[in-house]
Amino acid sequence: MFIDIHGHAYRKAAPQQPFGQAFPTPDQLLERYDRTGIERAVLLPLVSPEVYLPQSNEDILEMTEDANGRFIPFCNIDPRAMTNSADAPLGDILRYYRDLGCKGIGEVMPNLPFLHPMVQNLFKHVEDVGFPLTFDIAAQIGGTYGLYDDAGLPQLERSLRRFPKLIIFGHGPAFWAEIGQLEKPADRYGYPEYPIKDEGVVPKLLRQYPNLYGDLSATSGYNALARDPDHAVKFINEFRDRLLFGTDICTPEAPTPLVDFLLELRSSNKISEEVFQKIARGNAIRMLGLE
Repeated sequence: MFIDIHGHAYRKAAPQQPFGQAFPTPDQLLERYDRTGIERAVLLPLVSPEVYLPQSNEDILEMTEDANGRFIPFCNIDPRAMTNSADAPLGDILRYYRDLGCKGIGEVMPNLPFLHPMVQNLFKHVEDVGFPLTFDIAAQIGGTYGLYDDAGLPQLERSLRRFPKLIIFGHGPAFWAEIGQLEKPADRYGYPEYPIKDEGVVPKLLRQYPNLYGDLSATSGYNALARDPDHAVKFINEFRDRLLFGTDICTPEAPTPLVDFLLELRSSNKISEEVFQKIARGNAIRMLGLE
Protein backbone atom coordinates (compact mmCIF):
# COMPACT_ATOMS: atom_id res chain seq x y z
CA MET A 1 0.00 0.00 0.00
CA PHE A 2 2.80 2.45 0.92
CA ILE A 3 6.36 3.07 -0.20
CA ASP A 4 8.43 4.74 2.50
CA ILE A 5 10.63 7.46 0.98
CA HIS A 6 12.57 7.88 4.23
CA GLY A 7 13.80 4.81 6.11
CA HIS A 8 16.76 4.09 8.41
CA ALA A 9 18.27 0.90 9.80
CA TYR A 10 21.44 -0.34 11.45
CA ARG A 11 22.72 -3.83 10.66
CA LYS A 12 23.08 -4.66 14.36
CA ALA A 13 21.02 -3.55 17.33
CA ALA A 14 22.77 -1.14 19.70
CA PRO A 15 20.30 -0.63 22.57
CA GLN A 16 22.97 0.40 25.06
CA GLN A 17 24.74 2.97 22.92
CA PRO A 18 25.58 6.11 24.93
CA PHE A 19 24.57 8.56 22.21
CA GLY A 20 21.65 9.33 19.94
CA GLN A 21 18.92 6.89 19.04
CA ALA A 22 19.09 3.19 18.28
CA PHE A 23 17.73 2.73 14.78
CA PRO A 24 15.84 -0.50 14.12
CA THR A 25 17.61 -3.45 12.58
CA PRO A 26 16.42 -4.52 9.11
CA ASP A 27 14.32 -7.30 10.63
CA GLN A 28 12.72 -4.92 13.12
CA LEU A 29 11.99 -2.41 10.38
CA LEU A 30 10.43 -5.01 8.09
CA GLU A 31 8.29 -6.28 10.96
CA ARG A 32 6.97 -2.75 11.46
CA TYR A 33 6.36 -2.44 7.73
CA ASP A 34 4.41 -5.69 7.67
CA ARG A 35 2.16 -4.40 10.45
CA THR A 36 1.71 -1.01 8.80
CA GLY A 37 1.18 -1.95 5.16
CA ILE A 38 4.48 -0.61 3.83
CA GLU A 39 5.68 -2.67 0.90
CA ARG A 40 9.08 -1.10 0.20
CA ALA A 41 11.32 1.61 1.61
CA VAL A 42 14.26 3.81 0.73
CA LEU A 43 17.15 3.26 3.15
CA LEU A 44 19.12 6.43 3.84
CA PRO A 45 22.67 6.17 5.25
CA LEU A 46 23.97 8.75 7.70
CA VAL A 47 27.58 9.74 7.06
CA SER A 48 28.26 13.20 8.47
CA PRO A 49 30.17 13.54 11.77
CA GLU A 50 27.40 15.68 13.28
CA VAL A 51 25.22 12.57 13.32
CA TYR A 52 25.29 9.77 15.88
CA LEU A 53 26.96 6.58 14.68
CA PRO A 54 27.64 7.32 11.00
CA GLN A 55 27.33 4.32 8.71
CA SER A 56 28.72 3.30 5.35
CA ASN A 57 27.02 3.11 2.00
CA GLU A 58 28.09 -0.52 1.94
CA ASP A 59 25.91 -1.15 5.01
CA ILE A 60 22.91 0.05 3.04
CA LEU A 61 23.77 -2.04 0.00
CA GLU A 62 24.25 -5.14 2.12
CA MET A 63 20.93 -4.68 3.92
CA THR A 64 19.25 -4.13 0.54
CA GLU A 65 20.66 -7.36 -0.86
CA ASP A 66 19.29 -9.31 2.10
CA ALA A 67 15.76 -7.84 2.01
CA ASN A 68 14.30 -9.53 -1.11
CA GLY A 69 13.68 -6.26 -2.92
CA ARG A 70 11.94 -4.45 -0.08
CA PHE A 71 14.73 -1.91 0.48
CA ILE A 72 15.77 0.70 -2.07
CA PRO A 73 19.34 1.95 -1.50
CA PHE A 74 20.39 5.58 -1.39
CA CYS A 75 24.05 6.49 -0.97
CA ASN A 76 25.42 9.47 0.93
CA ILE A 77 28.50 11.68 0.75
CA ASP A 78 29.54 14.43 3.12
CA PRO A 79 30.36 17.56 1.06
CA ARG A 80 33.70 17.76 2.89
CA ALA A 81 34.72 14.35 1.53
CA MET A 82 37.85 13.62 -0.44
CA THR A 83 39.62 17.00 -0.42
CA ASN A 84 37.59 19.19 1.98
CA SER A 85 37.32 21.73 -0.82
CA ALA A 86 34.77 23.25 -3.16
CA ASP A 87 36.22 21.48 -6.19
CA ALA A 88 36.25 17.92 -4.83
CA PRO A 89 35.35 15.42 -7.59
CA LEU A 90 32.35 14.05 -5.73
CA GLY A 91 30.74 12.92 -8.95
CA ASP A 92 33.21 10.04 -9.13
CA ILE A 93 31.82 8.63 -5.87
CA LEU A 94 28.21 9.23 -6.88
CA ARG A 95 28.63 7.43 -10.19
CA TYR A 96 30.32 4.53 -8.43
CA TYR A 97 27.33 4.03 -6.14
CA ARG A 98 24.83 4.68 -8.92
CA ASP A 99 26.41 1.80 -10.83
CA LEU A 100 25.99 -0.39 -7.72
CA GLY A 101 22.25 0.29 -7.72
CA CYS A 102 21.73 3.36 -5.54
CA LYS A 103 18.73 5.46 -6.55
CA GLY A 104 19.55 8.75 -4.85
CA ILE A 105 21.54 10.53 -2.16
CA GLY A 106 20.61 11.28 1.41
CA GLU A 107 20.01 11.97 4.12
CA VAL A 108 22.38 14.95 3.65
CA MET A 109 22.85 16.36 7.17
CA PRO A 110 26.11 18.31 7.68
CA ASN A 111 25.58 21.46 9.72
CA LEU A 112 26.71 23.79 6.96
CA PRO A 113 24.76 26.53 5.15
CA PHE A 114 23.03 25.56 1.94
CA LEU A 115 25.16 28.17 0.17
CA HIS A 116 28.47 26.94 1.58
CA PRO A 117 30.75 26.37 -1.44
CA MET A 118 31.27 22.71 -0.57
CA VAL A 119 27.52 22.09 -0.27
CA GLN A 120 26.98 23.82 -3.60
CA ASN A 121 29.69 21.63 -5.10
CA LEU A 122 27.86 18.56 -3.85
CA PHE A 123 24.61 19.82 -5.36
CA LYS A 124 26.32 20.39 -8.70
CA HIS A 125 27.63 16.83 -8.85
CA VAL A 126 24.33 15.32 -7.69
CA GLU A 127 22.54 17.22 -10.45
CA ASP A 128 25.05 15.97 -13.02
CA VAL A 129 24.59 12.35 -11.92
CA GLY A 130 20.80 12.67 -11.90
CA PHE A 131 20.07 11.60 -8.33
CA PRO A 132 17.27 13.02 -6.20
CA LEU A 133 18.60 14.44 -2.92
CA THR A 134 17.04 14.19 0.54
CA PHE A 135 18.22 16.73 3.11
CA ASP A 136 17.57 17.49 6.74
CA ILE A 137 17.54 21.16 7.67
CA ALA A 138 18.58 23.14 10.74
CA ALA A 139 17.57 26.53 12.06
CA GLN A 140 21.02 27.21 13.54
CA ILE A 141 24.71 26.55 13.11
CA GLY A 142 26.23 24.54 15.95
CA GLY A 143 24.77 22.13 18.45
CA THR A 144 22.77 20.22 15.87
CA TYR A 145 22.81 18.56 12.45
CA GLY A 146 21.29 19.47 9.11
CA LEU A 147 21.90 22.03 6.40
CA TYR A 148 21.35 25.56 7.70
CA ASP A 149 18.97 28.07 6.17
CA ASP A 150 17.50 31.38 7.30
CA ALA A 151 13.83 32.09 7.92
CA GLY A 152 12.00 32.09 4.61
CA LEU A 153 14.41 29.48 3.18
CA PRO A 154 16.29 31.89 0.88
CA GLN A 155 19.36 29.65 0.59
CA LEU A 156 17.25 26.68 -0.44
CA GLU A 157 15.52 28.87 -3.02
CA ARG A 158 18.83 30.03 -4.49
CA SER A 159 19.95 26.41 -4.72
CA LEU A 160 16.72 25.39 -6.47
CA ARG A 161 17.22 28.19 -8.96
CA ARG A 162 20.90 27.49 -9.50
CA PHE A 163 20.41 23.75 -10.05
CA PRO A 164 17.07 23.46 -11.88
CA LYS A 165 17.56 19.78 -12.73
CA LEU A 166 18.45 18.79 -9.17
CA ILE A 167 15.44 17.05 -7.60
CA ILE A 168 15.30 17.92 -3.90
CA PHE A 169 13.12 16.16 -1.33
CA GLY A 170 12.45 18.76 1.39
CA HIS A 171 12.40 17.41 4.93
CA GLY A 172 12.81 18.47 8.55
CA PRO A 173 11.25 20.87 11.07
CA ALA A 174 12.72 24.11 9.70
CA PHE A 175 11.38 23.18 6.26
CA TRP A 176 7.89 22.00 7.15
CA ALA A 177 7.26 24.68 9.78
CA GLU A 178 7.13 27.10 6.87
CA ILE A 179 4.11 25.50 5.26
CA GLY A 180 2.39 28.45 6.95
CA GLN A 181 3.59 31.88 7.97
CA LEU A 182 5.49 31.75 11.24
CA GLU A 183 4.00 33.60 14.19
CA LYS A 184 7.43 33.89 15.79
CA PRO A 185 10.98 32.98 14.68
CA ALA A 186 11.35 30.25 17.30
CA ASP A 187 8.62 28.24 15.55
CA ARG A 188 11.25 27.20 13.00
CA TYR A 189 12.87 25.02 15.65
CA GLY A 190 9.92 22.74 16.29
CA TYR A 191 6.38 21.84 15.39
CA PRO A 192 3.90 24.73 15.33
CA GLU A 193 0.47 23.70 16.58
CA TYR A 194 -1.59 26.69 15.50
CA PRO A 195 -3.78 26.61 12.37
CA ILE A 196 -2.44 28.05 9.15
CA LYS A 197 -3.90 31.51 8.56
CA ASP A 198 -1.65 32.51 5.67
CA GLU A 199 0.46 30.19 3.57
CA GLY A 200 4.18 30.15 4.13
CA VAL A 201 7.10 29.87 1.78
CA VAL A 202 6.94 26.08 1.21
CA PRO A 203 3.84 26.08 -1.05
CA LYS A 204 5.21 29.11 -2.87
CA LEU A 205 8.49 27.32 -3.55
CA LEU A 206 6.64 24.20 -4.67
CA ARG A 207 4.69 26.25 -7.20
CA GLN A 208 7.72 28.11 -8.52
CA TYR A 209 10.31 25.34 -8.59
CA PRO A 210 9.31 22.03 -10.18
CA ASN A 211 12.49 20.42 -8.83
CA LEU A 212 11.26 20.68 -5.21
CA TYR A 213 9.28 17.83 -3.66
CA GLY A 214 7.94 17.25 -0.16
CA ASP A 215 9.13 14.33 1.99
CA LEU A 216 6.24 13.96 4.45
CA SER A 217 8.12 11.77 6.93
CA ALA A 218 8.76 12.25 10.64
CA THR A 219 6.92 14.45 13.11
CA SER A 220 7.73 17.48 10.98
CA GLY A 221 5.93 16.22 7.87
CA TYR A 222 2.97 14.84 9.80
CA ASN A 223 2.63 18.02 11.87
CA ALA A 224 2.64 20.17 8.73
CA LEU A 225 -0.60 18.43 7.74
CA ALA A 226 -2.21 17.52 11.06
CA ARG A 227 -1.92 21.00 12.61
CA ASP A 228 -4.64 22.18 10.21
CA PRO A 229 -6.51 19.29 8.54
CA ASP A 230 -8.62 21.55 6.33
CA HIS A 231 -5.52 23.24 4.98
CA ALA A 232 -3.90 19.83 4.59
CA VAL A 233 -6.64 18.69 2.21
CA LYS A 234 -6.10 21.73 0.00
CA PHE A 235 -2.32 21.35 0.16
CA ILE A 236 -2.38 17.64 -0.67
CA ASN A 237 -4.77 18.09 -3.57
CA GLU A 238 -2.76 20.95 -5.05
CA PHE A 239 0.62 19.22 -4.72
CA ARG A 240 -0.51 15.62 -5.20
CA ASP A 241 2.25 15.02 -7.76
CA ARG A 242 4.99 16.45 -5.52
CA LEU A 243 4.44 14.82 -2.12
CA LEU A 244 5.89 11.53 -0.94
CA PHE A 245 4.86 9.35 1.98
CA GLY A 246 7.57 8.58 4.52
CA THR A 247 8.06 7.48 8.11
CA ASP A 248 11.61 8.29 9.31
CA ILE A 249 11.28 5.52 11.90
CA CYS A 250 14.25 6.07 14.23
CA THR A 251 13.45 3.52 16.96
CA PRO A 252 11.85 0.10 16.60
CA GLU A 253 8.50 1.21 18.02
CA ALA A 254 8.36 4.81 16.77
CA PRO A 255 4.80 5.83 15.88
CA THR A 256 3.70 6.35 12.28
CA PRO A 257 0.71 8.71 12.55
CA LEU A 258 0.88 9.78 8.89
CA VAL A 259 -0.41 6.34 7.89
CA ASP A 260 -3.69 6.77 9.77
CA PHE A 261 -3.98 10.42 8.77
CA LEU A 262 -3.83 9.66 5.04
CA LEU A 263 -6.10 6.62 5.35
CA GLU A 264 -8.71 8.73 7.17
CA LEU A 265 -8.58 11.42 4.48
CA ARG A 266 -9.22 8.75 1.87
CA SER A 267 -12.01 6.98 3.78
CA SER A 268 -13.79 10.29 4.38
CA ASN A 269 -13.48 11.19 0.68
CA LYS A 270 -11.48 14.32 1.47
CA ILE A 271 -8.87 13.06 -0.97
CA SER A 272 -9.58 10.73 -3.86
CA GLU A 273 -8.21 7.25 -4.33
CA GLU A 274 -6.06 8.60 -7.15
CA VAL A 275 -4.54 11.30 -4.94
CA PHE A 276 -3.97 8.83 -2.11
CA GLN A 277 -2.19 6.37 -4.39
CA LYS A 278 0.10 9.08 -5.78
CA ILE A 279 1.28 10.14 -2.34
CA ALA A 280 1.32 6.66 -0.81
CA ARG A 281 3.41 5.04 -3.54
CA GLY A 282 2.91 6.36 -7.08
CA ASN A 283 5.13 9.41 -6.83
CA ALA A 284 7.95 7.35 -5.34
CA ILE A 285 7.68 4.81 -8.16
CA ARG A 286 7.81 7.59 -10.74
CA MET A 287 10.65 9.57 -9.15
CA LEU A 288 12.89 6.56 -8.46
CA GLY A 289 12.12 4.61 -11.62
CA LEU A 290 10.85 1.60 -9.69
CA GLU A 291 9.28 -1.37 -11.44
